[in-house]
Amino acid sequence: MNKILRINDVKQKTGLSRSSIYAYIKEGKFPSSISIGPRSVGWLESDIEQWIDSRITGVPFAPMGGNESV
Repeated sequence: MNKILRINDVKQKTGLSRSSIYAYIKEGKFPSSISIGPRSVGWLESDIEQWIDSRITGVPFAPMGGNESV
């Protein structure tokens, strides 16, 4: 089962600021957020872990195609 992370969880897990996260999303270099409510978004934990792994291995991140909710 996949866990949904909110922005503070993503910031803590990645060490990135909110503005950096959204800038990377816009550039296609970070997983897109998914809508979890009328004014709420989150990220799949597996997508964030894949992004972290791509940073460690040096293999470019390939977005999986989440909903662009930014």
